[in-house]
Amino acid sequence: MTDPIADMLSRIRNGLLAKKLEIILPYSNIKFEIAKILARRGWVESVDKIEDKFGKIKIILKYNEEKEPAISHIKRISKPGRRIYVPKDKLPIVLNNYGEAIISTSKGLMTNKEARKEKLGGEIICEIY
Repeated sequence: MTDPIADMLSRIRNGLLAKKLEIILPYSNIKFEIAKILARRGWVESVDKIEDKFGKIKIILKYNEEKEPAISHIKRISKPGRRIYVPKDKLPIVLNNYGEAIISTSKGLMTNKEARKEKLGGEIICEIY
C-alpha cells in the first residue's frame, strides 16, 4: 500500500456510505492521531486501539437523528506524489470555517484552527466537512 492515510479516509467514507456503525483498520501512529482528532472535534463518536498481534484501530462512526453521516466530505490533500505545504499565514479555510483541515506541523498533528492559534504552518493532510 503506497498511501495508508488515503486508505483510512476511504474506509471511513465507504463505512459512512454503507451506514456501518464501526470500522476497523490497521494500526499506525499517524492514523491513530488522525482518528483521535476526528473524535475530539466531533466528526466520529469514538476511537479505540485494539491490542492484538498487529494492532488495529476501531472507529465508531457518527450519524444524526435522520441517520445522515456527520461527515459529508473527507478528502486527502497532500499525497505521496505531491506534498502540499503551507506557511502559517496561508492555512486553508475549509467551507467558510464550518469544515476543518488536519495539518502536520512541527508540534504534531492538529486542525487548521489550532495551527492558526499556534502560528504554525505545515503539510495539509486532509479536509473534512
